[in-house]
Amino acid sequence: MSKPIILSGMQPTGSLHIGNYLGALKNWVELQNSGQYELFFFVADLHSLTIDMKPETRRKNIRLLAAEYIASGLDPKKVTLFVQSHIPEHTELTWIFSTVTPVTELFRMIQFKDKSEHNAKNINAGLLTYPALQAADVLLYHGALVPVGQDQVQHLEMTRDCARWFNNRYGHYFPETKPLLTQFPKIMSLLEPTKKMSKSAGESHYIGMADEPKIIAAKLKKAVTATAGGGQAPGAANLLALLKQFGDKKMYTEFTAAEKNGSIRYGDLKAELASAIGNYFAGFRARRAELLANPKKLDAILEDGAERARGVAKKTMADVRKLVGLR
Repeated sequence: MSKPIILSGMQPTGSLHIGNYLGALKNWVELQNSGQYELFFFVADLHSLTIDMKPETRRKNIRLLAAEYIASGLDPKKVTLFVQSHIPEHTELTWIFSTVTPVTELFRMIQFKDKSEHNAKNINAGLLTYPALQAADVLLYHGALVPVGQDQVQHLEMTRDCARWFNNRYGHYFPETKPLLTQFPKIMSLLEPTKKMSKSAGESHYIGMADEPKIIAAKLKKAVTATAGGGQAPGAANLLALLKQFGDKKMYTEFTAAEKNGSIRYGDLKAELASAIGNYFAGFRARRAELLANPKKLDAILEDGAERARGVAKKTMADVRKLVGLR
């Protein structure tokens, strides 16, 4: 019996931060190590075209993201790791899905509203049709499951809808992909702890997975902790949540108790957390540097993954062309 197929990817927008790790990468590695699934992970460079980014920056970021995938623990021998644009069938299937997708459904997507707000000077058609490409990414490989958090379920609904609309018109072919809900702590900005950690807010708001220990310590020194209102502040809660993930369980318990009884010294908490995060990602930093120092080896890994992905993608598109009446 074949294993369920899982697919996911990220945009190449620069080095990843610890929120990306806890929200996605850590779970991907666990799925890989479970041995229960056939896994496809890709660098979503076509999606990144909706962002105003210099070509040379995009090229650099594509290789950087691939290196960080592998340095995080993804094994190219166990998963299919590739760059989205290396498989032209992604864009071909996107066009076919665009012809069965009602435009009213695209305007309804929260994703379009959010992306438009963040791209006020560049509200392009790609932002609107983005969900059709997302659907193609998954369904091209007959993805049965996509690992998402509860707040991302709506994005997957459009993928299910695209499969339904296509199947209703041309006959049942695509599966209705289901979410593989993952539980992970919501990591917040260091300076604005009521907002999700994001690179767009500035370097002081996040901790990069590749940040050196001195940089981590400097960022945490500036992190918001207490508030004037009393009670557990969002900033303190965020730092304790990070210590729970990356630090010693005993230290987490002690700092949590101290925070509750008011005896906590936030400087000590920040120092302990900086050390814990720095040590946790030491191996990642070393492996990342090794991969980036050998771009030919990294490119060969990506080409091998693309070759495997092409085999599946070409078969899917041959079937789709026949179903829709293209020669």
